[in-house]
Amino acid sequence: MGETEAGPADGYEVTDGEGPDAGLTTGGLARRLGVSPTTLRSWDRRYGIGPAVRAEGRHRRWTPRDVEMLETMCRLTSSGVPPAEAARAAREGVRRSTPAAEASVRAEPSVRAEPPVRAEPSAPSGSPTAPARSRAAGGLPLGDVRQECRGLARAAVRLDAPAVEDQLASVVEEHGLIVAWQEVMMPTLHAVGRKWASSGDRYVEVEHLLSWHVSTTLRRHTRARAPQATASAVEPVLLACAPGEQHTLPLEALNAGLGELGLPTRMFGAAVPAEALTAAVQRLGPRAVVLWAQSRSTASLPLARHVAGTRWGVKGARRQPLVLTAGPGWGSRSAPGMPRPTTLRDALDLLRAAYGADGLVGPR
Repeated sequence: MGETEAGPADGYEVTDGEGPDAGLTTGGLARRLGVSPTTLRSWDRRYGIGPAVRAEGRHRRWTPRDVEMLETMCRLTSSGVPPAEAARAAREGVRRSTPAAEASVRAEPSVRAEPPVRAEPSAPSGSPTAPARSRAAGGLPLGDVRQECRGLARAAVRLDAPAVEDQLASVVEEHGLIVAWQEVMMPTLHAVGRKWASSGDRYVEVEHLLSWHVSTTLRRHTRARAPQATASAVEPVLLACAPGEQHTLPLEALNAGLGELGLPTRMFGAAVPAEALTAAVQRLGPRAVVLWAQSRSTASLPLARHVAGTRWGVKGARRQPLVLTAGPGWGSRSAPGMPRPTTLRDALDLLRAAYGADGLVGPR
């Protein structure tokens, strides 16, 4: 009970007979940091990141210095730093922050504190340096993935929304949208989905939080077209999920990628009814339609053929859209004249080529 009761307003619980720095219980610190008590005990046992005070009965009491050390540990592991390295850096950081250490540094100007350990940045796609990769993180089945996936997974499992947001923004800025989606966002989302599927109702909250922040990041990196590029001037790419299909994140990534190319889009989102899709095609006259299906039950080849056969314009100059059937739901099902891209890069290349003859996009 002692580790689950709320403490004073500042979060520190002080027991009778102990000093003002008696500190937090393990449960109180776990709630403050957003990690489980088991994780804190594991870090204490494995890496020596333990409390300075132990009350009678071996109950742990975490002082403000302990909390500072654990906050550093959480920040570094969220960035993808291996726990052992993060623990070493956290201990060193707290040691240097003591008055004695500060006095020593002032007395010897040549001595400088080392910066905290950081995750090595991964090399961009196509560079001669291979990206750092990790095989496990946060209890999720990640497999062989980029280093950034580990930190993102740990932050998501902890429900550390600020860390998730910062890491997603950082990976897009450092590596670009395509690498961020294909090599960081997607593998982490798939790992969360697999964990949820194998754990009953657990990890649903992790999937929702991660999905929301991925969507937010993609929308923030979706560039708006110039005002003069109106719908009548350039035929857009129409993006829609098949009827009954709720998975929109891949289309949001494609929408952001097309924005980087300066191509106009119209995003219709999840579960677009067949009648509404047909009406939108007839009204917009799109250059291309991307129809997403995550599962086989939502992939309708007759609907795709119907959309591909939709025509508009004056007699003798009627046009019809290029239809891309995207997503794993289509499987091996395809039809002549309807490409099936398997990656974000494939889809962007196909749509880039569809506009290339008009000179709307330059060479890569």
